[in-house]
Amino acid sequence: MSRLLLVSLVMLAFNAQAADAEKGKQKAAQVCAACHGPDGNKPSAPDQPILAGQYYDYLVRALSDYKNGRRNNAIMKGFAAQLSKQDIEDVAAWFSSQKTTALHDQR
Repeated sequence: MSRLLLVSLVMLAFNAQAADAEKGKQKAAQVCAACHGPDGNKPSAPDQPILAGQYYDYLVRALSDYKNGRRNNAIMKGFAAQLSKQDIEDVAAWFSSQKTTALHDQR
């Protein structure tokens, strides 16, 4: 069992390394920045999550789920539908590499 876990962790690390955060930054500027901010720290509404500093795997899963309909949000589904698997990995690498800034006042 521990060997399987080790192989899984190595595969996850390889996938994270295959993603290109700089390409993700460019893609996010075109698709994500209007609502989430260029670095993922500025949601334009209280119900939009801060993406900066989120886990890479979580972001990949969330975007993939929006794309294939497992998560239901018409706006996100439309944006995610345009993204390839590599785009999703790159965007996730970009946002996961960002630091969350000061606490956001969402009153």
